[in-house]
Amino acid sequence: MTGARGGARPGRALDKEILALAIPAFATLVAEPLLVLADTFIIGHLGTPHLGGLTLASNVVGIVVGLSVFLAYGTTATVSRRLGAGDRGGALASGMDGMALGALLGLAVAVVLVPFAPAVIGLYGASPEVTALGGAYLRVVALGLPALLVILASTGVLRGLQDTRTPLRVVVTINLLNIALNVALVYGAGWGIVGAAAGTALSQWIGAFLLGGAVVRGARREGVRLGFSPGGVLSAARLGGWLVVRNAALQAALVMTTATAASLGTTALAAHQVVNTLWHTITYGVDAFAIAAQALVGLRLGAGDVRGARGVLGRVMAWGAGFGVVIGLALVVARGPLAGAFSPDAGVQDAARTALLVLALIAPIGAIAFQLDGVLIGAGDARYLALAGIAATLGYAPFVGAVWWTGAGLAPLWLAYGMWLVLRSVLLGWRTRGDSWARTGA
Repeated sequence: MTGARGGARPGRALDKEILALAIPAFATLVAEPLLVLADTFIIGHLGTPHLGGLTLASNVVGIVVGLSVFLAYGTTATVSRRLGAGDRGGALASGMDGMALGALLGLAVAVVLVPFAPAVIGLYGASPEVTALGGAYLRVVALGLPALLVILASTGVLRGLQDTRTPLRVVVTINLLNIALNVALVYGAGWGIVGAAAGTALSQWIGAFLLGGAVVRGARREGVRLGFSPGGVLSAARLGGWLVVRNAALQAALVMTTATAASLGTTALAAHQVVNTLWHTITYGVDAFAIAAQALVGLRLGAGDVRGARGVLGRVMAWGAGFGVVIGLALVVARGPLAGAFSPDAGVQDAARTALLVLALIAPIGAIAFQLDGVLIGAGDARYLALAGIAATLGYAPFVGAVWWTGAGLAPLWLAYGMWLVLRSVLLGWRTRGDSWARTGA
C-alpha cells in the first residue's frame, strides 16, 4: 500500500491534505489561548497583582495540561494508525478508553488542587498579595479540570479520525461563552478574579459534553460499545507513559522559566504573563501543522507507507518554519501596541516590548521544534521524545539559572528560553535523519 496514502503524490496534493487538517486545527488552537488572552485582558485591568496571580495560576494549570496532553497526542496517534489499518471501530473504542482516562485523571488532580491551591501558588515565592489572588483563581478553575482533560482526549480522537472541524466548532462556541461569562462575573457580579475562574470552569464542562457527545455518536454509528474497558484504560495509560515523561521534562523547563520571572519582581512577572500568553497563542498556531503531521503520519504508517510519512515530514517543516518567520516579522512591527494593550503600567509595557523583540527572533526556531515533535508523536516514537525532552531541559538549566542568579531581566530570560528551543530542534532533527522512527502497522 506504499502509494495508497500519498507516498507518490505531488507536493501540491499533499499540501492540500495538510491544510485541510491544519487550517481548522489552527483556528481551534488559536481559539484556546485567546481564552487566556481574554482572561489576561479582563484581569489585567483589575491591577498588576491580579495579573501576577493569574500568571502563577495559569502556570499550574498549564503544567497539568502539559503533563496530560498525551491524552490528545496519544489518542491521535493510536486512532490514526488504526484508521490507516482499516479498523475504524477499534479506533473509536480506543478513543473512548482515552476519554475515560482523562476524566479519572482530571478528577484526581482537582481533588488535590481545590483544597491546596494557596499552598501550591505559595511555592512560587511571589508577594503575599499575588499569592492570595493566584490561589483564589486556581481553587475555582481546578473544578473544571476533569472536563478539560476529557476535551483533550476527545479532541485527539477526532483528530485521529482526520476531523479537525468539529473541535473548531466546539472551541469557538465555548470560548465566546467564556468571554461573556467572565465579563458578567468579574464586573457585573463583582467577583473579581474568582469570577474569571468560574466562567472558565463552567465553559470547560460545556465543552466536554459537546466534544464527548460527538465521539459517542460516532461510536454508535459504527456499532462500537459505549463506555470504556478497564483494560483499555490501563493500556492507554501505559502507552502514554513515555509521553508523560516527555511532557514532564518540557513542563520542568516552563516552571523554571516562570519561577525565574517571578524572582525578577512583580512588574517583570506581569510583563512575562503578557509575553508568555502571546507566545502560547503563536505556538498553538504553529502547532496546527504539527497536529496535521500527527494525524497524517499515523495514518500513513498504519497503512505501511513510510515514504508518505517522510513526505509529510518535509512539507510540515516547510509550512511551520515559514509561518514562524512571518509571525516573527509581525512581532517586530507590532510589539509596541501589543505591550500596551494588556496593561496600563508603564514598567510592564517597557519590559514586555523588549522581550517581544527577543520572541520575534526565536519564533522560527520554535516552529521547527514543534513540527519535529508532531511527526515523531504521530509515529509513536514516544521513548525518544522523552529522552530528548530530558536532555534539552538539562541543557537549558544553566542558561535559565544564570538569569535567576544575576537578575539579568526579562529579555535575557527569553534569550535563555530560545536556547532551549535550539536544543530541542537539534535533538529531534537528528532523529529524523534515519528511519528508526518510522514504525509501520497498527
